[in-house]
Amino acid sequence: MDRSASSLRCMGAVLAGGASARMGTDKAFIEIEGAPMVARAVGALRAAGAAPVLVVGGDRSRLSALGLDHVPDRHPGQGPLGGVITALDALDPLGGSGPDAVVTLPCDVKAPDPTSVRLVMERLAGAAGHSEAGPPADLVVPLGGGVPQWTHSGWHRSCLPRLSVAFATGVRALNEAARQLRTVEVEVPGTSWFADADRPEDLPPTTLDSGHTEEAACKTPTSRR
Repeated sequence: MDRSASSLRCMGAVLAGGASARMGTDKAFIEIEGAPMVARAVGALRAAGAAPVLVVGGDRSRLSALGLDHVPDRHPGQGPLGGVITALDALDPLGGSGPDAVVTLPCDVKAPDPTSVRLVMERLAGAAGHSEAGPPADLVVPLGGGVPQWTHSGWHRSCLPRLSVAFATGVRALNEAARQLRTVEVEVPGTSWFADADRPEDLPPTTLDSGHTEEAACKTPTSRR
């Protein structure tokens, strides 16, 4: 890691404001390998070196019971862009003394990987620091299988004003909001690091022993739309 990467202060944010409609139960708390998915995402961000790590949106009481720090989504029900804006806004509680950037993960990633998170953080640090790692950038988007994985991105604090303007004009999709930003893409090997769980059938078979998953299977409608 170069000097710019080691000096970038990066907060972690797990986006947990979704309705989990297709899962039929709050997927943030479905357990995989004995731990809720939201806690696994928090752990991956911490292991990558992000600090502090917050959960944006979701059930405050249940998150607190897990010992996780929580900030209410300022734009509930408005998709991940609202969660990213909330996280960026949380960078400056003391007027400029907070971290420089936010790296995000969705709460429903099945196998969160600290290595992929660290790659995004290092790439953002290099780009923001004008180093040989790449051109100046506000946003680093990892590519999984050649496809941008927007909710796994690194967002510099410089994103906030333009994202807020885009949101105010009705933009809700992350890829559309990113058109206003200086963006760098980084290819991350593998596919498991970004695989998520939207429906019960997306979960590992062993998860069927969890009461959460059985509840989801009962509630999920037959239509996939």
